[in-house]
This record gives sequence, structure tokens and C-alpha cells, in this order.
Amino acid sequence: MYAVIKTGGKQYRVASGEKIKVEQIAADVGQEIVLDQVLAVGNGGDLKIGSPLVSGATVKATIVAHGKHDKVRIFKMRRRKHYQKRQGHRQQFTELQIGAIAL
Repeated sequence: MYAVIKTGGKQYRVASGEKIKVEQIAADVGQEIVLDQVLAVGNGGDLKIGSPLVSGATVKATIVAHGKHDKVRIFKMRRRKHYQKRQGHRQQFTELQIGAIAL
């Protein structure tokens, strides 16, 4: 069984037992959260699609860790103008262990 969930402005296809990294969620490590924005639920050939959400469907997940992604380097340059700008960014994430998917 799998589900398509929406969190942090992004959509993820998840199955029970998977680990995923999502945008940071304000909760403690080890805490169990319920993701209720479920867009679709599939089980083999059977697929239930919401409009926009599947009513009554939830995904339970446990927070494993918080952290920062690798650094993204931004480099801007204007040729022949003697302009160069360097910048970096590390986005924060929350790692989730997907538990039960309920309809």
C-alpha cells in the first residue's frame, strides 16, 4: 500500500516502512505525527484519488532526525563588468519514518 502526501509545499509518494526527508516540521525527535493531506492512496491495481484530498485518509509517521542538507552554492557574475557574487545556502529538513497508512 502506498500514498501520495503533501507537506511543505511538495508531494511525496510514500509506503509503510520508508524514510523520507521533508521540509522542517516543528516537532521533537521521536514524536509521532499524523499527515492528513493525502492526495491519493493505492493498493496494487486499486487507486483512490481525492479531489483534492482523500477524505478520512491519514498517514502516521515518526520523526527520526532533524538536520541540514548539503550546501547549495550560488554564483552570480556579469561578464566584463568586474562583478562576482558568491553565496551559499543549507536548507533544513526533517527525516520521517513512515508508519501506518489508514483509509
